[in-house]
Amino acid sequence: MKLRVKPSQLAGSVPIPASKSHTVRALVIGSLAEGQSRLIAPLDSADIQSCIGAMRLLGAQVEADGCDLLVRGVAGSPRVPSSPIDVGNSGTTLYIACVTAALGGGTTTITGDAQIQARPIQPLTSALEDLGARAVSERDNGCPPVRITGPLRGGKTSIECPTSQYLTALLINCPLANSDSHIEVPLLHEQPYVHMTLDWLDRLGIEYEREGLERFHVPGGQSYPPFERPIPADFSSANFFMCAAAVTGSEITLTGLDMDDPQGDKAVVDMLRQMGAEVEVDELRMTVRGKPLHGCELDLNATPDALPALAATACFAEGETLLGNVPQARLKETDRISVMATELRKMGADITELDDGLLVRGRQLRGAQVDGHGDHRIVMALAVAGLGAADETTVSTAEAIAVTFPDFVELMRRLGATLEKVDTP
Repeated sequence: MKLRVKPSQLAGSVPIPASKSHTVRALVIGSLAEGQSRLIAPLDSADIQSCIGAMRLLGAQVEADGCDLLVRGVAGSPRVPSSPIDVGNSGTTLYIACVTAALGGGTTTITGDAQIQARPIQPLTSALEDLGARAVSERDNGCPPVRITGPLRGGKTSIECPTSQYLTALLINCPLANSDSHIEVPLLHEQPYVHMTLDWLDRLGIEYEREGLERFHVPGGQSYPPFERPIPADFSSANFFMCAAAVTGSEITLTGLDMDDPQGDKAVVDMLRQMGAEVEVDELRMTVRGKPLHGCELDLNATPDALPALAATACFAEGETLLGNVPQARLKETDRISVMATELRKMGADITELDDGLLVRGRQLRGAQVDGHGDHRIVMALAVAGLGAADETTVSTAEAIAVTFPDFVELMRRLGATLEKVDTP
């Protein structure tokens, strides 16, 4: 599928769907809990369906109840799946499920699509070995498919985390190990996502001690209680709408976003303000007004998922914008630093690829045929660029938006965007 995008002015109000990161954590924790949990209005996307499939194979019962999900957990004892777990395109599910599978006593194989099979997993498998499990990359390349053999007993490990998902996977599962776990973290990117994980642990009464985010002591033998919780709206998805308002000089209102939530991507609100946009927040309503934009320096280490949308936005800002300190953006579904530089150049962007980010010099973009590389955030970012560019832009592999934001096109059209799906042979 392709997206056909034309220059547009936006106006109106749209609801932002539930957070993918919160939904995955809720699904996994509910699957590990004792009894039945209710997830109120969670995200429904391809990534979430992958997570549901993985948890079912590990023994949880997950059923829809209207717009909610009911999850009956395994009380900390996942079963050994009868077949390999395929996480599709969900990196978060990949890493968390590897450690969840290790809580059981047998062997589980975990794999995913081509992008997942290129993701590094060696730091996490080494940590699992330290904590008593066995973990082997089947192709001996440090990437999935990976074979996990439990049980996870506890112990001591040190793990560098260029992706915070490694640490999240350990923090969610180690409380259920037989013995205590001691985790040292000499490197950690994307710190707000760890705070999100700790918020879930705190809400559910899980005990742990920490020294900053560098050292954790997690007592074993704990359990998760069942819970009922509304899933917060997703700032990572909202950013594409905020950036679209900024590049088109439009005024739109987004509903459902809670600035008190620990999601890291809420920092994009202040980043856009720094670039010149106006953003007003009133409880769960956010109004964004596009104004003349100017370049600035932005540190994206805590918000790597924002790089594609901000790279598109920076093209419309006068002067230079540095999107820096985000080397882990190369380890996502694609090398997002390289891909955004390549595709925006097709639209006339003046953009320099750095080891850890992008340097963008503002100039008017023109429509072009660009490649989304099967990466949902690349597709949506290029669509945002097309809304502000001259003439028509066509974005390929647009079916990838279903991974996290199936309603992206419909909600953009509700705001007045000239944006349509085009089926391809």
